[in-house]
Amino acid sequence: MNAATHAMPLPLPVWRSRAVLFLLLGAFGVLLGRAVWLQGLNYGFLQQKGESRYSRVIEIPATRGVITDRNRELLAISTPVEAVWASPAGIEISSLQLKRLAQLLELDVAEIERRLADTRREFVYLKRTLPPEQAAKVVELNIPGVFLQREYRRYYPGREYTAHLIGFTDVDDKGQEALELAFDAQLAGKPGSRRVIKDRLGHIVEDVESIRTPQQGRDLALSIDARIQYLAYRELKNAVAANQAKAGGIVVLDVRTGEVLAMVNLPSYNPNNRGKLDPARTRNRAVTDVFEPGSTLKPFTVAVAIETGMVTPDTVIQTAPGQLAIGKATIHDAHPLGALTVAQVIQKSSNIGAAKMALALPPEMLWNMFQKVGFGAPPQSGFPGEVSGRLRPHASWRPIEQATMAYGHGISLSLLQLARAYLVFASEGEIKSVTLVKRDTPVESTRVITSGTALKVRRMLEMAVRPGGTAPLAQVPGYRVAGKTGTANKLEGAGYAANKYVASFIGFAPASEPQLIVAVMIDEPSTGRYYGGTVAAPVFSNVMAGALRQLGIKPDAPLDNVVLPPPNAPEVREEV
Repeated sequence: MNAATHAMPLPLPVWRSRAVLFLLLGAFGVLLGRAVWLQGLNYGFLQQKGESRYSRVIEIPATRGVITDRNRELLAISTPVEAVWASPAGIEISSLQLKRLAQLLELDVAEIERRLADTRREFVYLKRTLPPEQAAKVVELNIPGVFLQREYRRYYPGREYTAHLIGFTDVDDKGQEALELAFDAQLAGKPGSRRVIKDRLGHIVEDVESIRTPQQGRDLALSIDARIQYLAYRELKNAVAANQAKAGGIVVLDVRTGEVLAMVNLPSYNPNNRGKLDPARTRNRAVTDVFEPGSTLKPFTVAVAIETGMVTPDTVIQTAPGQLAIGKATIHDAHPLGALTVAQVIQKSSNIGAAKMALALPPEMLWNMFQKVGFGAPPQSGFPGEVSGRLRPHASWRPIEQATMAYGHGISLSLLQLARAYLVFASEGEIKSVTLVKRDTPVESTRVITSGTALKVRRMLEMAVRPGGTAPLAQVPGYRVAGKTGTANKLEGAGYAANKYVASFIGFAPASEPQLIVAVMIDEPSTGRYYGGTVAAPVFSNVMAGALRQLGIKPDAPLDNVVLPPPNAPEVREEV
């Protein structure tokens, strides 16, 4: 064999084989390092990415606490509803399904398409607060990317007659008005969460773990008695309609505890229909609006005069000739009354008699009385937006202002403030805080006047509801009643409106041992009758009579105790 025919292998350089070896080892090292990084150091990231394909954390809503009256009757309760939501990034829907979905949700097809247009979004609501039976029909469409979420919607069994007191919640079940807002933190609770596994269609196939247990909202028991609340609403509604009034309000207080047993306003609204709410109708006027109380303030002027020893119930005050000039101003009585005792000043509601007593007192004494019974300061009932009213410092009073404040002009307050102030006469000279929440412990009282003065004024207030007084229509069969009328021109601009009035009456019963205070206000009666004794006193009588019976309070007078003036007797009116 020829040696030339044999090819001799060419020797490779040593560095070349070593370079290849190092490259291979380096590649394996990189892969090993990457494996260690992914499987060891960055394991959580990969697990998160993997779980994001099928694992979800969903919120578990907390049930809002119920609101009840003092006898555990439901006034607000949350009912389960469903929210329909979709994932625009993952929805698969045919035109037929889209049309059917729009029908079930009562939406336009174009509106649903608009909400689903942004495919970068993972979540969008299509419809909220859907009844469960309607939501079940959405599920039956079996549309990938459309899901349900459990929610709660607030329901109010009392509708219009508890609306201003309870308020309402928004679509997220958060308090927006009244006590729903004031006690939202207590009622709302805290939502929980849990981890689940979902399939491609969004259906839950496994419940993995509970992350946070929901804390249910706490219940709230109000001081309100639903029976008296409805009674007050019914009677006020009848009175506002009969007198063609603009508005009205009633407050019922428990004398012993300071609890509000009823608080009603008109016009009202149905909180279950929150689509078109008029903000003017949602105001709780008894707490958030003020008015000039008129002659209902005369008993406080008399109480100060008695406390100082300046007068007794039998002291005679000359009111003739029916008018009194104070500087450039003149105040009047509705009738020339001549010489009146202090008791008759209350019975006949004499402006001149009250003004003369006020002018004989140092202004700070009258101001101190008003301040001690709560005028000029919020009543601290816990209701959001309660007003303080208007009580100017006594140092700035002119004589005419001191005189008019004696009969409730030049001072403004809310109906709740007025009702609370009358605790002084019903509680033998003491005043206590008021509350809209049921009290389980006794409440402290603060003495304002002596019990002797309070009892003397109480007897005068009894005279006001008997024949010869301004409010015989306030009498209640079987019970002694004490109270006072108020009639005031309404403020309009810089002065008083000529033909717009606020008629009011406030009183308590049984007068021998007062249990309840009822304050009534009728705003702008327009049928020609506008005196408190004619317009507001009958409402007081009906509400007080019904409330006393429902609470089983023992009568303190014969059933035939009501004595009305003869039909031809002239009406005892107030000058306004």
